[in-house]
Amino acid sequence: MGNVKIVFSDIDGTLLNSRHRMLDSTHKAIMDLQKSGIPFVIVTARGPSGVRPIFKRYGFVCPMICYSGALIIDENDKIVHSEGFGAEDARSIISYIEESGFDCTWNIYSEELWIVNDRSDKRIRVEEEIVEVDAQEGSIDLLPEGAIVGKLLCMCEPEAICHIEDELKKRFPKLSIVKSSDILLEVMGRGITKASGIERVCTNLSIPLESAAAFGDHYNDAQMLRAVGMPFLMGNAPKDMQKEFECVIGSNDEPSIYNALKGLGIITC
Repeated sequence: MGNVKIVFSDIDGTLLNSRHRMLDSTHKAIMDLQKSGIPFVIVTARGPSGVRPIFKRYGFVCPMICYSGALIIDENDKIVHSEGFGAEDARSIISYIEESGFDCTWNIYSEELWIVNDRSDKRIRVEEEIVEVDAQEGSIDLLPEGAIVGKLLCMCEPEAICHIEDELKKRFPKLSIVKSSDILLEVMGRGITKASGIERVCTNLSIPLESAAAFGDHYNDAQMLRAVGMPFLMGNAPKDMQKEFECVIGSNDEPSIYNALKGLGIITC
């Protein structure tokens, strides 16, 4: 129980409740971890601009693994790792999406940039409200020369997302493609996952993965949870995920993270 040396957490559906706010108990748990010298690291499909409003609202900073492992930024807001794919690959994916007539809208993320094809799309407007960042409408040509695309996000309808996921995986087998919600489909470079991100952080800190705890709630968290010694799946996770992981805790609307960390004996009452 006393072997936890680092804690990783997803944001949406995990760190934040269903109203996209942090519970007081979760905030206290993070503060207690930091006082104890145990690193707390956010691991998210969001970009850094979608994480900083959380830091500002709740008065703390920590390292963040963004774009599901493609971009790692330390507690001093310095980029320590960035990988992904180039603009031409992104252009090929977008062309295929548009030519196939998929019922989705695409988003391109590159470090601080968030480019969308139609900012009036209701799905993009909802995402802007959640992450408290405004997207930039335009084309792939807005990317600076030599820019690395951290991820391409497809916002889909629930009834269409599985078909779009299957088709993209067939067409682009070398990319990392995974659902992060019932409507969000993440497309990253080859081998990029939340697991690869936390492995890199643990290696840099000389912490074994067996001494890491992690919290997540959806399919893009699965590999991260499998990689750590102490995985915690939120009770609001999909039912088939709950069959795989033994330690299913309460939902993101309950003091689940606090209770789990208290149970590990690494935070105080």
